[in-house]
Amino acid sequence: MSKRRKPPTLKPHRIPLLDRDPSPVAVLEATHIIKPFDAPEHCVFCFFPDVLDDLASNGAREISSRTSEMGKQAVYEIEFRGRRLMVAHPRVGAPLAAASLEAAIVMGARKFIACGGAGVLTSSILVGHLVVPTAAIRDEGTSYHYLPPSLEVRPHPRAVRAIRDTLKDAGLNFIAGRTWTTDGLYRETRAKVNLRRRQRCVVVEMEAAAFFAVAKFRRVIFGQILYGADDLGGDDWDHRSWTRHEIRRLLFDLAAEACLRL
Repeated sequence: MSKRRKPPTLKPHRIPLLDRDPSPVAVLEATHIIKPFDAPEHCVFCFFPDVLDDLASNGAREISSRTSEMGKQAVYEIEFRGRRLMVAHPRVGAPLAAASLEAAIVMGARKFIACGGAGVLTSSILVGHLVVPTAAIRDEGTSYHYLPPSLEVRPHPRAVRAIRDTLKDAGLNFIAGRTWTTDGLYRETRAKVNLRRRQRCVVVEMEAAAFFAVAKFRRVIFGQILYGADDLGGDDWDHRSWTRHEIRRLLFDLAAEACLRL
């Protein structure tokens, strides 16, 4: 009779978020829920529902969907420049974005570019100005379940290079720099904004650090393009009417171009 395996133990840290287990295997894996299939290896995560609606109305093929307490989340396949491309909305916030990335990896995608908006920390960054994150400050919780604690996590260098080359070929100006990823949508205090600016962050959002950490853990290629949205750099918050469809559609096309370079 074989001996019963002793369950693994973990010594608790005084800060529970730092109770990281390096084991690659979890009790619940995305593979328990999602099965791989002949999905495109290139995937764009698009945060713009208006763009996704346009794609769905113009021939995008639904290849997968999941239903949760938030409703249906569809995954599409389109043909872009004659090649197959997976497209999905990753949901908002680090935990959901990480889960969406895990799901897409199980489906078969390996090369990712995300496109979305971000709050600017300097008012001189205008609405629509493009930003290429070169690192994300880890002021969220999800990334700590994938990687050891650190100040920042970086996107894959191949993805950053593909984005830069795409934007340069299109003749577009952009800013490359750090982003601040936070879980605290309503806790972006003036002191924190000033601190992140001193740490050379140019924008703030809620997913990049998680994306980059999951991608590194799962050994896939991931990069992101953002555009300047609301403004946290002045004395008061300014929405700046930043949800502009023409900018968002352009950003999606640029993300698709960059993704297919990988």
